Amino acid sequence: MTVTALKAELKDIQPLRTLFLQETNFQIRYEACHERGWTDSYLLMIGDHRVGYGSIKGRKVKDRDTVFEFFVVTSFRKSSIELFRQLLIASGARYIECQSNDIALSSMLYEFSSSVSADVLLFEDHTVTGHVLPGAVVRPRLSNDPVFEHRVEPVGDYVVELNEEIVATGGFLLHYNRPFADLHMEVREDCRGRGTGSYLLQELKKECYLAGRVPAARCDLRNAASRATLIKAGLRVWGFMLSGRVRPARLRLPVA
Repeated sequence: MTVTALKAELKDIQPLRTLFLQETNFQIRYEACHERGWTDSYLLMIGDHRVGYGSIKGRKVKDRDTVFEFFVVTSFRKSSIELFRQLLIASGARYIECQSNDIALSSMLYEFSSSVSADVLLFEDHTVTGHVLPGAVVRPRLSNDPVFEHRVEPVGDYVVELNEEIVATGGFLLHYNRPFADLHMEVREDCRGRGTGSYLLQELKKECYLAGRVPAARCDLRNAASRATLIKAGLRVWGFMLSGRVRPARLRLPVA
């Protein structure tokens, strides 16, 4: 049977994405790209059967040069390599970016690309902690709260108040696949190294669960301080963001 990849609308791949999200059951870093219209969708076909899909985004928003989702239903996975080859040819994608805990796409990354590298750590919740920060209170941020200047993360919906001063803010972002949410926080520079960040994350995890979401997080691979804070707050490394450049030679069919 003929193996093809056909450009489609997002709605055309949604039934297959439902299966993908159910099977993977972890936070998808680039989930919001679909809703924001930053992706191209492709149906993967064997004959007349829709057996999977692929999604393409850009390394820059306006481009469509990177495969970041790939799914084939179980019964047709023996054809995954050829389906992925057709996806690359049809889309013209030059890069592959994936989460290492996405086994199917990780396999295609190593099959079709070179110079694989990682730049981001992905975290899942792992254990309950009982950190205490004497005198500190975690509460929702008020509109008139005097918040310190943030250099990296957005100002959060929750604050750590200590000695009547706000020394940290944080929250959780909801533009991810349900039930997951992404934790973020920033500690005032002069208050770092005292356990404030891990204490805030611990309390944010509670609020996240009470909101019906499962906490997850990520940080730059080189950011040892953030990694240590997340682990101290009861999260653990669950994967890496991997990327590689497509090798043109892999797009040619093997000689029989």
